[in-house]
Amino acid sequence: MASFSPLKARLHNARLYLVTDQELSENRDTLKTVEQALKGGVDIVQLREYSLTDSELLAMAKEVRRLTTKHKALFIVNNRPDIALLSKADGVHLGQDDLPPLEARKILGRDMIIGVSTHGMDQARKAIKERADYIGVGPVYPTLTKENMVPPVTLDYVRLVTAARFKIPFFAIGGIKLHNVEEVLKAGASRVAVVTGIVRALLVAKVAREFKEIIRKYPLKKA
Repeated sequence: MASFSPLKARLHNARLYLVTDQELSENRDTLKTVEQALKGGVDIVQLREYSLTDSELLAMAKEVRRLTTKHKALFIVNNRPDIALLSKADGVHLGQDDLPPLEARKILGRDMIIGVSTHGMDQARKAIKERADYIGVGPVYPTLTKENMVPPVTLDYVRLVTAARFKIPFFAIGGIKLHNVEEVLKAGASRVAVVTGIVRALLVAKVAREFKEIIRKYPLKKA
């Protein structure tokens, strides 16, 4: 059994990952959505807001940090190591066109979490080689988010990553909703990231709780 720092151990134990998007939430208040999702049992919150100015993003990041600390959840900032450091986040999430993980690590240091979006096995292996702490696997299904520029990787990619038994966690992402999350779990995922399936929910805490209940039916695969 591998040994991890307390922060990385929390990452390995996480099951439900919320990615924010105020525009896709039909302009609901992001902080209220985050708080309700945390009450519903979300383990990680990623702040991903493209429409904010830097000062607005930093102010929101500091508030999300406060909420995640209160609820003992991890906090990740999308694509901005500087905002992650200034807001005292737990880490950063990088896309394929963002900073390489090795360069981000020079900014963040060895202890903070770095996640990377991947859409195929070559990208997954590259992210691991470059010392990513986790990978996103998707988009599994068609999605309204930024990943809509990438064709769905389908459950086949989930099965491939599962079979590879990488020594870091992966989170399936992309179009995952309550009606299809069990298909993703049956394909081998034990951690999922959700965007519109939570941020557009009428009762955010209730839906997050329902996601968590379904996920817990399946064993957590650890490195």
